[in-house]
Amino acid sequence: MATDPVLLYDGVCGFCAANVQFILRNDPGGRLRFAPLQGAFASTVRARHPELQGVDSMVWVEPASGRDSERVFVRSAAALRAVRYLGGFWQLALAAALVPRRLRDAGYDLIARHRHQLAGGATCLVPGPDVRARFLA
Repeated sequence: MATDPVLLYDGVCGFCAANVQFILRNDPGGRLRFAPLQGAFASTVRARHPELQGVDSMVWVEPASGRDSERVFVRSAAALRAVRYLGGFWQLALAAALVPRRLRDAGYDLIARHRHQLAGGATCLVPGPDVRARFLA
């Protein structure tokens, strides 16, 4: 599991929790792990990547493998990594990679600014026993 990616998400955002639940339902291999931005795991990632200080965004963390060091992706780049990970039909969304990152991130930021209103009554995520091991503190 230490070689599997981790998705950092806003642990107090209902919209973010709904997105994590969506990914859990559609995760083909059941290996993606999750951690709240407010937790200890995210703090250790921030310590290794000072450029993440102050980032209030989805963060995709790809662990080191072979000669490649750990890599992190934020905002729209993180969302595209999640889509690529899900594979199948969802990969159609990878067409968004053709849009310049600056524009993609502007769209991401627009949604992020309103994510608490977009929650639609969704509440914070409490993982069930079947997926609890995939959540890091």
